[in-house]
This record gives sequence, structure tokens and C-alpha cells, in this order.
Amino acid sequence: MAKRASPKKKKAVGASRLGIKRRITRIFLKSAVIFTSILLGLVVLFAVLNPPTTAYMFSEGRRLGGIDHQWVPLEDIAPVMARSVVAAEDANFCNHWGFDLVAIKKAIAEGSNRGASTLSQQTVKNVYLWHGRTWVRKALEALITPVVEAVWTKRRIIEVYLNVAEFDEGVFGVDAAAQHYFGVIPADLSTTQAARLAAILPSPKTRSASKPTNYIRQRSAQILDGAATISNDGRADCFES
Repeated sequence: MAKRASPKKKKAVGASRLGIKRRITRIFLKSAVIFTSILLGLVVLFAVLNPPTTAYMFSEGRRLGGIDHQWVPLEDIAPVMARSVVAAEDANFCNHWGFDLVAIKKAIAEGSNRGASTLSQQTVKNVYLWHGRTWVRKALEALITPVVEAVWTKRRIIEVYLNVAEFDEGVFGVDAAAQHYFGVIPADLSTTQAARLAAILPSPKTRSASKPTNYIRQRSAQILDGAATISNDGRADCFES
């Protein structure tokens, strides 16, 4: 007959397992605190300093052997560019705290997530996270976005977004995009050119701002109207004042 373990041995095994669980819990909590601290530090840091690169820009640079990217401050970008991007991607940008609940409800009702992601969320994804529709990334995005909204100004969010968004394969930021498509600096973008750059988002690798399809032309016209509307009704005030 097999010998039964003594009560002392059972207690020892139980204590050992409990000790392992406690160590794992401590390691997990310590890692979470470190991760959160680093993240908060980067949010505060990038409120005043420009991100040198992003995970996606880095990976594309390695894949392509380099990318085209130059940082340009918002004051050196034609104002219509910021208005066009807001009109195209997030018309209520000035009125929400990172999440457009109206757009989210509409997207759920329509069974689509298109249009539910705000510029704040897209900026967080581009700067701090990675591309892809995993639940982990979406959860982190949901946690970081309100922090960025609390620390950064709306003007800063738009500035960073315009400087890290992809406009063609290996072309990142509005400075590189303006020169790549139209041969002009961002300050000299016309209303039509700005609208076309906004129209190729969020699929810049399959669309062209300089050789627009009928869809891009129609989309650009809608964006032009939207940019004028948000300028007139005050929905551009938070990043233009």
C-alpha cells in the first residue's frame, strides 16, 4: 500500500505553493508598477518633446531600408491641414475626452468599428503601441488615451498625429507627405491638397493624393466641406487657438 503523506508534509507542500503564488503576484505587481511608471513618464515627456520614432516607423524603416520623415511644428503647417484631418477622422475632436461615445454607439449599431477610433486613440496607437487589432493593444489604448488627453493639449495631439501618421509606404508625417505628393512644404498646402492628404487616410498604401481616384476626389470634396463647417461652428477652436 502506498504511504499517505504526513500532515506536516502536506502543510509544507501547501506553504510552498502559497509562497510561489505570492512571489508570482509580487513580480506581476512590481512589473505592472514599473510599466505604468515608464508609460506615464513617456506621456509627460512627449507632451513637450517630440517622439524620435515609433514602433511602426522603426519596423518599416528596417523593412524598407529607411523612411522619409521630418518633424515640423504645427505652426508651420497650413491650418487647413489640421482641420481637414479632424473633419475626415474625428469631427468631434474638440468635444470629447479621447473617446467619441456617439461614434462608438453608431459603429456598434452598424456592426462596424470604422469611424469609432478618435484621433487621440490613433495618436496613442501610433506613438506608444503597435499596429494590429488585438485585444491587448485595444485595452492598452483604452487605458493610455485618457491619460494623454489629461496631460497633452488638443493642439499637441494634432501636432503629434500629423507628424507620425503614415501617408504612403515609407512616408511618415505631413512634411514628408506634402513634398512626396505635391512638392511643397506643409505651410504651402492648398485646401485641395490638404483635403486629399486627409482623404487617403487610413489606407495610404492603397490610395494616392497626387493621383486621386474618383472616390478620393469625392471624399476630398466632403472633407473640404467638413473642414469649413468645423471652422465656422467652433469645433476647430481647441487646436487653432
